[in-house]
Amino acid sequence: MPLLLDDESEVEVIERGADTVVITGASAGVGRATAIAFARNGFNVGLIARGHDGLEGAKRDVEAAGGRALVLPLDVADAEAVSAAADRVIAEWGKIDVWVNDAMATIFSPVHEIRPDEFRRVTEVTYLGQVYGTMAALKHMRPRNHGTIVQVGSALSYRAIPLQSAYCGAKFAIRGFTDALRSELEHEKSRVRLSMVQLPAVNTPQFDWARSRMHQRLQPVPPIYQPEAIAREIVRAAREAPRELWIGHSALKAIIGTLLLPRLGDRILATEGYGGQLAAEPARSDRPDNLFQPVSGDPGAHGRFDARARHKVIGFNPTWLRVGAALMLVGVVAGAAALGRSRIAPHPGAGRDVGLS
Repeated sequence: MPLLLDDESEVEVIERGADTVVITGASAGVGRATAIAFARNGFNVGLIARGHDGLEGAKRDVEAAGGRALVLPLDVADAEAVSAAADRVIAEWGKIDVWVNDAMATIFSPVHEIRPDEFRRVTEVTYLGQVYGTMAALKHMRPRNHGTIVQVGSALSYRAIPLQSAYCGAKFAIRGFTDALRSELEHEKSRVRLSMVQLPAVNTPQFDWARSRMHQRLQPVPPIYQPEAIAREIVRAAREAPRELWIGHSALKAIIGTLLLPRLGDRILATEGYGGQLAAEPARSDRPDNLFQPVSGDPGAHGRFDARARHKVIGFNPTWLRVGAALMLVGVVAGAAALGRSRIAPHPGAGRDVGLS
């Protein structure tokens, strides 16, 4: 069965018979678009989220796309529930070939206005939810010595921004956890694969249901991409399992910029990082948020930014960027060394006693 990345292209399937994926945060946004993308390839799709309405909508989308769906309503902050969901997938379909950790929660607020329970909740969902999902997947992948885990990260796992300290901290933590686990799997020569995708701004419903202490409506920092474009890159990560994929030029610039000039990034975000996340319209004081409870209804995959969102995005494998940078560094060092040798080389005739025979 070919693995489709979009409506026109075909690539080799992840592995012969590899047709079961579990996705957390599958009821909306990127998770929902990713579920549909795998379903288009005939995958069985395990759908994990809290909201029953969104899960049922995702199930209908998966089945309409040609896949089979298993609805698993739970909170990813509950480790036992996540593990039980993995067991149920095994009982239903016999294996888990791909696990995508996408569930997240956030709060937009200055640090001094965030309550400790809100920090804890963002961390439990956005960080520990991925840890628990990874552990549940490994329980079944390690004995088979097969499987791919995709961590949905963000450019904010490298470049933290104001007003989202809890979310940024959780995304940084995921990157550290994943790197540590990768070394352990390599130590035991496991064939279980890990990949992390670092996302740009995406047109999802989270900007209308995230908890916020701001007086203006929330928005993603442009450029904004449609969730289907991101889903194609997540499918690519499941197929190729690069160490990381940096998705979109904006993510690439944010990551490289903070690696090279972090202090400059601090100064820019101190002035521009606030307005870029806030729309001109005032926020509703009575709007519900999904930090502790799911918002009722089926939001679908898209937010309110369709008119501004791009349908195509490029994913960059930083391995090639690092190789290129290393080669450039070697060239610079070699050139500097050659220049240094030319400067200290003895002049012809040096060492002779001039005027003596």
